[in-house]
Amino acid sequence: MRDNGRTRVILVVLLLASLTFIALDSRATTGPVQGLRSGVAAVFAPVQRAVSGAFRPVRDFFGGLGRDQQAELDRLKAQNDALKEQVRTDDYTATKLAEFDRLMGTAGRGGYTIVAARVISVGAAQTFTWTALIDAGTQDGLKVGMTVINGDGLVGRIKSTTGSTAVVLLAIDPKFAVGIRMEKTNEIGAVQGHGFDPMTLTTFDHLTPVSIGDRLVTAGSDLFAAGVPIGEVLSVQANAGDVAQRGTIAPYVGFTSLDLVGVIVVRPRTDPRDAVLPPKPSASASPSASASPSKS
Repeated sequence: MRDNGRTRVILVVLLLASLTFIALDSRATTGPVQGLRSGVAAVFAPVQRAVSGAFRPVRDFFGGLGRDQQAELDRLKAQNDALKEQVRTDDYTATKLAEFDRLMGTAGRGGYTIVAARVISVGAAQTFTWTALIDAGTQDGLKVGMTVINGDGLVGRIKSTTGSTAVVLLAIDPKFAVGIRMEKTNEIGAVQGHGFDPMTLTTFDHLTPVSIGDRLVTAGSDLFAAGVPIGEVLSVQANAGDVAQRGTIAPYVGFTSLDLVGVIVVRPRTDPRDAVLPPKPSASASPSASASPSKS
């Protein structure tokens, strides 16, 4: 197009006309401008509808895909959370069933009639006694002095009772002492608690040898049922001229993790002797590895 005066005049007129239509169109809702706008809309409406219709399935597909994916993710997350909770519940149930089986196995080998109970709380040094509160009491047949065990061995004895609870004096309490019998030699003696330190052993015959790894059980008395496993010898001290031997004991029971216990309400007619002791460890195991109270 040649650049001349006439061309510039036409461009200016068209520009002014465009601005005028824009201004009028923004205000007018009726009249010729509205008619013109309606006419343009009528011409281009079919094209607009065709384009919109063509793209609507694609738009709906992607929109629906996002919603479906989110719903599926939410469902899978809820299912995963439920499975995790089920696993935790199953693990807890399996652990408690195994603990109950050990307790019943110990009671069965010893011929003990027991009342099973749960440990509610454990008292420690602030009261200067090592005790545990259990959820069984006189209404369950419990009496002061009864022997308390778990699946591993001697836990303690009943110190006091209420109708629905009882306080157990733990075997590691410094005031706790019990008569014992050695597995191999039948040597008798006594064991005393020392908190988290190993329990102490005193035998009454210095001529009968006591060796590291020897196992011992309760001797049986008016206070304690016989044959309850206590622990293994950690160390032995025999001084010349002493009429007794002394040593330390690693208890079988883990006093830091007490949960299910059994109170012996009826003792067996005959002493079970060593029948309740756990299986002996393999030759590679060393009793010194159990120097501190083990966890059950």
